[in-house]
Amino acid sequence: MQIILYLSVALIAIAFFVLVIYLSKTLKSLQGTLTSVSKTLSGLEKQLDGVTSETTILLQKTNALAEDIQQKSESLNSVVDSVKDVGVTVSKFNGTLLNLTNTVDQQVEDSKEKISQIVQWSNVILELKDKWQARKQIKQEKESEQMIKRIRSH
Repeated sequence: MQIILYLSVALIAIAFFVLVIYLSKTLKSLQGTLTSVSKTLSGLEKQLDGVTSETTILLQKTNALAEDIQQKSESLNSVVDSVKDVGVTVSKFNGTLLNLTNTVDQQVEDSKEKISQIVQWSNVILELKDKWQARKQIKQEKESEQMIKRIRSH
């Protein structure tokens, strides 16, 4: 029985040795995997640092752009207000011009009779002037003929 006991202890020792060998291989494989994961995490950390710095720069530029847009928006608001004021001024000017036109139309309507009389008198004066010039020309022609007759008779 002692042999069985020795054989059992030897078998347990061999089994334990095989278990240690497989456990050692597994731990070495696990060590390689963990080393690879460590390198990957280190690379990711560097990339994350780069992304973080780029994100910070982008955020600063975005803030500057937002501030610039805000300033331009405020400037544009003043331009829009100015254009609105110009529109109101033009509207008032159009109203004033319309009132002036209506006033002139009313005055012309009121003065229509007077204007008609002035036109008629102007026509009469022009006709008298034409007749006077025609008579003057006839008189000059007669005087010229008489002078020619006198010159021929002498």
